[in-house]
Amino acid sequence: MSFLLKKIVHNEAMKSDPKEIYGWRVYLLACSACCGGMLFGMDSGIIGGVLTMDPFQKKYGLYNKPADDTANLNANIVSTLQAGCFAGALAASPVSDRWGRRPALLISAALAIVGTVMQAAASGKLAVMYIGRFITGVGVGAASMVNPLYVSENAPRAIRGGLTGLYQFFIVSGIMLAFWINYGSLLHIRGTAMYVVPLALQALPAVLLFIGMYLCNESPRWLAKQDRWEESKATLCKVRALPENHPYIEEEFRDIKIQLDNERELIGGSGIWDLQREMWTIPGNRKRAIITIILMICQQMTGTNAINYYAPQIFQNLGVVGNATNLFATGVYGIVKTVACGVFLVFVADSLGRRRSLLWTSVAQALAMLYIGLYVRIAPPEEGKPVPAAGYVALVCIFLFAAAFQFGWGPVCWIYVSEIPTARLRSLNVAFGAATQWLFNFVVARAVPSMLVTMGSNGYGTYIFFAVFCFSMGVFVWFFIPETKGLSLEKMDELFGVSTVVSPKAYDPERGSIQKSDQEKNETGATSTTIERV
Repeated sequence: MSFLLKKIVHNEAMKSDPKEIYGWRVYLLACSACCGGMLFGMDSGIIGGVLTMDPFQKKYGLYNKPADDTANLNANIVSTLQAGCFAGALAASPVSDRWGRRPALLISAALAIVGTVMQAAASGKLAVMYIGRFITGVGVGAASMVNPLYVSENAPRAIRGGLTGLYQFFIVSGIMLAFWINYGSLLHIRGTAMYVVPLALQALPAVLLFIGMYLCNESPRWLAKQDRWEESKATLCKVRALPENHPYIEEEFRDIKIQLDNERELIGGSGIWDLQREMWTIPGNRKRAIITIILMICQQMTGTNAINYYAPQIFQNLGVVGNATNLFATGVYGIVKTVACGVFLVFVADSLGRRRSLLWTSVAQALAMLYIGLYVRIAPPEEGKPVPAAGYVALVCIFLFAAAFQFGWGPVCWIYVSEIPTARLRSLNVAFGAATQWLFNFVVARAVPSMLVTMGSNGYGTYIFFAVFCFSMGVFVWFFIPETKGLSLEKMDELFGVSTVVSPKAYDPERGSIQKSDQEKNETGATSTTIERV
């Protein structure tokens, strides 16, 4: 495994790392946690197809209604999940900080299972459907916040991007499975079971997440934050598959201890208001928080979830007729996303880097969306007529957009926001990022049905709107996003201009803290001094 990785991943950190740390254990841990991503993917992918099924429309009063009324009801059903996700992402931060990353993921899985059961059993009652999707959303949102955090805190630095990006791979895998579950249900199931079976299958990844996290360890960095140093080191040794006295373990554990002590000297309190003050009053921390929020806004404003949620309707607008054909095209779209994301994680994530991935995919996504918008505006598809050659190019652009998103703005945003925060603020920072992502996910899910109806013929203005946003995102990355490839989590403070003047020689391994001599205290002050480089 180590030899293969060194051939694929061009990363300086791997040259000095022991091969044992790239064993099966760290990959199994990441995959177990990333079932939370599959949960989100299946929830978002299944609902789009279910909304187009005749038995569902008849059962929930959507059949033969005016286009505006149907669009509003569809938007309400879809976006209720995002409302729950927003609440779950914010609530997960204090839970994961107080009780741990692992218990937070277990709770997320349990909530998602309960909400999924309610959706499948709603039987035409919109109120029950809304409540079930909201509860599922709380579980999905909490998992989306804790999952990248948990994986990044366990991952070796050289492959942290790939392992954290697995979250996005599991999302698109869930979307792909959802699309084909919908297609199979449409072909082979009749009656209300046609939509009940897909809704019930949303619980599968939640069950896998619960079982996987029950068998996994807690994050060694979270244990260190709780001053459970022996457990932290034992867990680190287990995850890295190295003995306690190995130089790599000693170095990584020493970096964890030094950073935590530096942070505690910088601001002694650990309450929510202390952390908020630390995040927003120190320029380097504030810069990271703002970058996190903007990246997550941009991720949603690419328009990717407009396609995920409403792919059948979008394919119909491009001239693809028939519900079965639409769902088949949607299934192919899911395959493209999954394959592209897998290629990115294996060959690109820790080689090309975060910054360049975001830059080139911004342009690629914008060009794909712009062509679709111009095609729908200039030569809109006509009912009863075959799709012209330009229309097939537009369909290809949908698939090219999906592939480009998986090479940049899909996985890289989750990688970046989970690795740049300082240790004390990592949970809070990722919570802000996840909550922002879900808030704008909600905005997109709620707005797109109306946009497709009102923004020009066949909604051409919708695609142009997202194209303009994609171009502007590239400008933002060019000026404000530094590269983090190959850096340890403990080096992020230095990259963003926040460090503490502490001599590494003053570290006391017995006490797990930094001891300063009288001379050092006179030179640096009674407490640590913060250096701002931004």
